[in-house]
Amino acid sequence: MRLSSTESISEADMGDELETLGWYHYDLSRHAAEALLMNNGVDGSYLLRNSNEGPQSFALSVRARDSVKHFHVTRRDSSYVFGFNEFPTLEDFIKHFANQPLLGSDTGTLMVLKSPYPWRVEEPSIYESVRVHTAVQTGRTESDLVPNAPALGTKEGFLIKQGAIVKNWKQRWFTLSRYELKYFRDRECDEPIRTLDLRECSAVQFDYSHGRVNCFCLVFPERTFYLCAKTGVEADEWLKILKWKLSQIRKGR
Repeated sequence: MRLSSTESISEADMGDELETLGWYHYDLSRHAAEALLMNNGVDGSYLLRNSNEGPQSFALSVRARDSVKHFHVTRRDSSYVFGFNEFPTLEDFIKHFANQPLLGSDTGTLMVLKSPYPWRVEEPSIYESVRVHTAVQTGRTESDLVPNAPALGTKEGFLIKQGAIVKNWKQRWFTLSRYELKYFRDRECDEPIRTLDLRECSAVQFDYSHGRVNCFCLVFPERTFYLCAKTGVEADEWLKILKWKLSQIRKGR
């Protein structure tokens, strides 16, 4: 369907719509979208994310039975284009395909959009049924991933931490889950020495002020925590996932 001039909306309004859209996941990767929908969605669950084909390109990811299908949506002037159809808003797009099934071209599967998958949601605890390359990408390809991938948004491992008063460095066991970064005296301890709430963290970045390699810091109002990993790859993984966490927190504010 072609829009008349009275039906069109401005690009600024379109941008505002994206900002308020509860199921727009911005820079979520294809594999992470599949993990979210397969492990936590139902048939007909869907979300919108950015496409790597350009700034005006999006991907609609939809769960259908035992798979997730991805459809290309383009923003053109003051409308959204899907195939031969144009829609003035994304809500109009969804209303249309809530009644008119989408067709998965490779399998012939019919899909009706039923349940938007919100980005304001607690992080799922497991993603083991999907091979996921998440925000902690380190240059590996999909074929490098093991079938039982680690949970999205979680990480654990040993790091060397600088003391608060006595500025010596000690090895501690760290775990990261949801918005909590905990560190323990060793891996077998049940009670953490301290739990850091990442919602209070203002920045995470590499640190070169202590003459140590693979060192990074987390900035909190009352203190900056200095941590070192054993290898550059480990430091990079910690930094990437922590930055991703902070971006999700800011997106939710």
